[in-house]
Amino acid sequence: MENNKFNRRNFLKSSAMVGLTAAVGTTGAASVLTSCGGDKGVKLIPLKAPGEYYIPELPDLAGDGQELKVGLIGCGGRGSGAIYNCLAAANGLRVIALGDTFQSKVDELRDKLKKDKGIDVPAENCFVGLDAYKQVVDSGVDMIIDATPPFFRPEHFKYAVEKGKHAFLEKPICVDPAGYRTIMAASKQAAAKNLCVVTGTQRHHQRSYVESYKKIMEGAIGEITGGIVYWNGGKLWHRSREKGWSDAEWMIKDWVNWKWLSGDHIVEQHVHNIDVFTWFTGLKPVSAVGFGSRQRRVTGDQYDNFSVDFVMENGIHLHSMCRQIDGCANNVNEFIQGTKGSWYSNNGSAVIKDLAGNEVWKFDNEVEKEQYKQTDPYTLEHVNWINHIRAKKSIMQSEETAVANMAAIMGRESAYTGKESTWEAMTASTLDYTPKDLNLGKMDMSGFTVAIPGKPFIEKPKG
Repeated sequence: MENNKFNRRNFLKSSAMVGLTAAVGTTGAASVLTSCGGDKGVKLIPLKAPGEYYIPELPDLAGDGQELKVGLIGCGGRGSGAIYNCLAAANGLRVIALGDTFQSKVDELRDKLKKDKGIDVPAENCFVGLDAYKQVVDSGVDMIIDATPPFFRPEHFKYAVEKGKHAFLEKPICVDPAGYRTIMAASKQAAAKNLCVVTGTQRHHQRSYVESYKKIMEGAIGEITGGIVYWNGGKLWHRSREKGWSDAEWMIKDWVNWKWLSGDHIVEQHVHNIDVFTWFTGLKPVSAVGFGSRQRRVTGDQYDNFSVDFVMENGIHLHSMCRQIDGCANNVNEFIQGTKGSWYSNNGSAVIKDLAGNEVWKFDNEVEKEQYKQTDPYTLEHVNWINHIRAKKSIMQSEETAVANMAAIMGRESAYTGKESTWEAMTASTLDYTPKDLNLGKMDMSGFTVAIPGKPFIEKPKG
């Protein structure tokens, strides 16, 4: 229909005032990146009033301000990517410290930064070992990026907050209830110190999702009645054990396949999709019943697939589905149903339909590309983080991410045991994935076994 088409000339005219800004507020330029049609004349009843929910400012580049010294903990693929994202997000940054469990990772990234960016991280600020995170935090940095295997993140965050450092935490931010409680306690301390904490749930800084959230808060689909979230994709990667590798060295280099290090893929990867639902609804689950299986993995002790039914606080249901097996039907998206319509997102697109299936709103990716130079959410999350730091205005995404993270943990433990898990019981649980003899030498590998439903997990004794 002609009235559903978006006039780019009118868009550019109406948005001419929107440019680079360092402001941090509750409205953003993303609100103009829409195409509307079939909802004309329909009175919307907002779920929340403007100002009651957070909409990030997402300019191409963070505003100029104080020079900031950055330290990276975890120099592997995601850590290397995150430091480049950070450097692309703002001027006036200096990378002054690198840390990793392994010397080779530090050396590779140090050489790459010097070659690509002319950044020469001093040798005395390159740290190696399981305690390298403390040395990075203590090296004089203003802000740290933590991109280690997820198991380590709670203690790293706790230490960074104690030392008064702003933090970017890759997702997930914990793998068990013990880590969840550490994250929540550290978050409260960080807020009290006016620190800025952003997490790697990058959909919170992806304009299609941000604008979708805003439309739903404005009442575009009515009251939310349920949803389905998916991450069904292929196998990631694995590292076969090489001669000379110690137990811990192998597991850490193959971390994405070990549940104590990654939390299993429902936590490590699918948390993104679960997070969209907990973010858009503002709800946490009260219970979860799930199942899963291991069929194709060749290393580690994780499952290959999960399916979980979550009951949320107000009684609505979320169905969660994830799989990492090659050769199967893939689907990575989220669907939310409301009383007046539905919202669907897939590969960066976002669409709202009415109850008759008519498209009434769509995010315009092409207009975003015309209006903005920076459309990468992995960079935009650093733009927002740095703008908050320079504005001296606290942001605390770790608490919100922890809710989605705990939901994923609930789903995992239900699938592992075959029992219902509850928010109340799981957040209080003594379940702790820390190996009893964690070190870089020989470890007792007998405890790293694949879960069998019907056998409850054994909680770690207190004390």
